[in-house]
Amino acid sequence: MTSSIREWLNLLVRWFHVFAAIMWVGQTYYFTWLDGRFNKLAKNADAGTSSSIWMVHSGGFYTVNRQRSLTVGPEQVNWFRWEALMTWLSGMVLLFLVYYASSGLIDPDIADISQARGIAIGLAVLIGGWIVYDFALRSPLGRSEAVFAAFSLLVIVLLAWGLTHLFSGRAAYIHVGALFGTIMVANVWFRILPTQRKMIAAAAAGEQFNTSLSAQAKLRSKHNTFMAVPVVFMMISNHFPVATYGNRYGWEILVALVLLGWAAAKIIRES
Repeated sequence: MTSSIREWLNLLVRWFHVFAAIMWVGQTYYFTWLDGRFNKLAKNADAGTSSSIWMVHSGGFYTVNRQRSLTVGPEQVNWFRWEALMTWLSGMVLLFLVYYASSGLIDPDIADISQARGIAIGLAVLIGGWIVYDFALRSPLGRSEAVFAAFSLLVIVLLAWGLTHLFSGRAAYIHVGALFGTIMVANVWFRILPTQRKMIAAAAAGEQFNTSLSAQAKLRSKHNTFMAVPVVFMMISNHFPVATYGNRYGWEILVALVLLGWAAAKIIRES
């Protein structure tokens, strides 16, 4: 593959990746915002407030109501799932183009490992990271948000330190971001969507649905909003090597970016 073809391929895939991510993250935050507004309305229900959320956009007024049951056929329910998958798939193509099929992954001054071993480590981080996250969330650790957040931060610290001592600084940052993205899309496809299918099937059959399942799906959606901002920070960091991955405090700055992203996500969610 010539350098010209590689550059055009990189540009087109990157454009697709960013566009898909805008649609995915935008929808995630929009529905999270709606949930927050409906929760506030529920608390103020006795005050005689409206049960609908009114909005104005693009020259029109819109009203949204949250339903506890399905009043239309399953075929009329709109799903939001392809944006997440397209974002992740295009991101993986970029990972292979920029790092696995080039010299961007390994820095001999940091660690003398082969390209094949580096790729194996990178893929193991993505797969293993999702397994650890999913197992921890379903374990007693997941019963407390504070405990789970502390556990997650500890894992991120260890991962950031370890990857910056194995990969180039830029590749280490991107792999932490890719892990977050992998967890996010796995949450959507392996945990949230199956729950939604069960909800729709139960509603269509007139059966009672297990609300604990929807609570878990909502929790994972909430986690996705907290991972989205750090992912964007880590992507942007590639353009600022002196301040981020090229700095002698590279892994500490990476952890700080994650914490800053969590704080920003909390502000956005509560605004």
